[in-house]
Amino acid sequence: MHIPVQESRGHISPTKTYIYVGIALLILTIITVAASYIDFGHMAINVAIALIIATIKATLVLLYFMHLKYENKLIWSFGIFYPILLFIIMIGMIIIDVFFRVIPK
Repeated sequence: MHIPVQESRGHISPTKTYIYVGIALLILTIITVAASYIDFGHMAINVAIALIIATIKATLVLLYFMHLKYENKLIWSFGIFYPILLFIIMIGMIIIDVFFRVIPK
């Protein structure tokens, strides 16, 4: 039986890249847990620090484990920028709702 020659569209990343990213994720998780025990004076600062660390971890997962680092601009526009735009619109609507809400007395 003849197996046709197929063009490979993927890429092969070195194993050490995955190991480095895994170690970075582990370190960031340790930093997240350590930061949760530290009181930075205001709850919003604690939440902001946790969200920044979570964003860095999500970016590492997206770029290396989901291979978005090697995708073209069309995938980036629909897969990354469009959800960010929707998130900004959603946060904007929440801010409008919170600041212009009339609370009955």
